Amino acid sequence: MTNSATDREEAVLLLHAYHDGELDPANALALERRLAADPALAAESRRIGSLRRALREKIPREAAPAALRMRIERTLGLGRAQSRPSLRALAASVVLAAALSSSATWLALQPTPGDAAAEAVVAGHLRALAAPQPIDVSSSDRHTVKPWFNGRVPQAPRVVDLTYEGFPLVGGRIDVIGRAPVPTLVYRHRQHLISLTAVPAAGAAAAPEQRTVQGYNLLGWTADGVTYWAISDLGAGDLHKFADLFRAAPPDG
Repeated sequence: MTNSATDREEAVLLLHAYHDGELDPANALALERRLAADPALAAESRRIGSLRRALREKIPREAAPAALRMRIERTLGLGRAQSRPSLRALAASVVLAAALSSSATWLALQPTPGDAAAEAVVAGHLRALAAPQPIDVSSSDRHTVKPWFNGRVPQAPRVVDLTYEGFPLVGGRIDVIGRAPVPTLVYRHRQHLISLTAVPAAGAAAAPEQRTVQGYNLLGWTADGVTYWAISDLGAGDLHKFADLFRAAPPDG
């Protein structure tokens, strides 16, 4: 087996761990960067994600039978009748303690929900730029793009026509944030693409807040129960202009 094939197999194993939430933050970030640079691996990641969602929908999770749990406890030497722990029980307790310690460290290093969403938006934008096409549906007509999302995401996004303001609509795609599909609109300003992702939110309306991530300007704001994330290599001023125009547009676009 070639080194390339071995690397690919290891990458696929990491993908499964990533989708299971088993990677630590550093390895998860490294994998996301690799996904952004490897369209084939990104496609495999989407396939794994789709398969997991289908399994969750078709096969409900059931609790393990009580009898099975008792057999496992007896095998590990965790039965109540034992007065002294067996070597297996001691080993199990050490493993459990290590797992709890690792989990506590992982939780302590976890970003806030807003930061996690922002990182997912950045990863989605980078994957799109690395892909042959940054969109799933290509159209400058909002009456074509908006209906395309119906049935693909829980709620179709608000689509605004900003062509005459210098930000024409290019199309849209599906991204994944928090393991849930979300709509992303793609606009263009000169030679720069803008990804605008709409994520359901329970918070109150909030004015745009800007940050820079991996050299890209990222702008987030909340309105009408939706948090919008706009990301581009545009300058901060142009990205703010886009956000202001989008927010000021009438409800019917």
